[in-house]
Amino acid sequence: MDIRFDGRVAIVTGAGTGLGRQHALLLASRGAKVVVNDPGGSVDGTGGAATVADKVVAEIKAAGGEAVASYASVAEAASAQSIIDTAINTWGRLDALVCNAGILRDKAFNNMTLEDYEFVNQVHHFGTVYCVKAAWPIMRKQTFGRIVVTTSGSGTVGNFGQANYGAAKMAVNGLINVLRFEGAKYNIRLNAISPSAYTRMTESLLPPDMAPWMKPELVSPMVAWLCHEDCDQTGEIFAATAAGYARVQYFVSEGVQFDPAKPVSIEMIRDNLDRIRDLSQAKPYFGMMGNVVEKLREMGRVK
Repeated sequence: MDIRFDGRVAIVTGAGTGLGRQHALLLASRGAKVVVNDPGGSVDGTGGAATVADKVVAEIKAAGGEAVASYASVAEAASAQSIIDTAINTWGRLDALVCNAGILRDKAFNNMTLEDYEFVNQVHHFGTVYCVKAAWPIMRKQTFGRIVVTTSGSGTVGNFGQANYGAAKMAVNGLINVLRFEGAKYNIRLNAISPSAYTRMTESLLPPDMAPWMKPELVSPMVAWLCHEDCDQTGEIFAATAAGYARVQYFVSEGVQFDPAKPVSIEMIRDNLDRIRDLSQAKPYFGMMGNVVEKLREMGRVK
């Protein structure tokens, strides 16, 4: 049976071009009513043009779908609230929120201004927070919601010249790690997409031989799945690039457990560093305490 979104309402931020446009088109093609949000600015977040969102809305309508444009920026709480309000005022509900809006102001950290650092975080980190915060009470009341935030390998593994971007992208991972607990009983599922695709934001960064295979529309099927009512995954990160899909997970090594009732010296750390860093017995890292409680229980230090 085909996966459909009939009767569902979705918001896609940054949906005027690139990844966001493809997300919006795919969701609409499967029956979702879509708020196409995009202020139409340049890659660095300056300027704006309503026609960017309008063109995507026109594409959706021409294909028989339903869509409405929003030109608000996610970077301010009030304007982010207006994006959510557009869905409610138009269709009376909100089922899926895809936080895709983003900008780039790349520069080596030594040369990066604090203004550029702060504004990139304002869009990627706080822009996500503002939208999720506005959508949260609606989804709680409905006892249903699907939220997809956009993270990046620039945060999880790093990329030269993107300290601002990488930090912001790791922040949204922390957000869903917490909200997956708070949203669980309300059937709100939150996941992160870590995409790589050839778009105007990445055209100068990707190897030429890879670019033809890294179509943005190849990321969207994973995003659409994470928006669907049958998706019960939550708090997870999924990488998507060039039709390859994988789960990204933090791991913790077996490590070394010293007796906390006795002193621990710097030399003990040095002499056991290989064991501390050894990932051969690593396990997925889920809990706040990792495997420390288990080890202390084995030592008889805790019950």
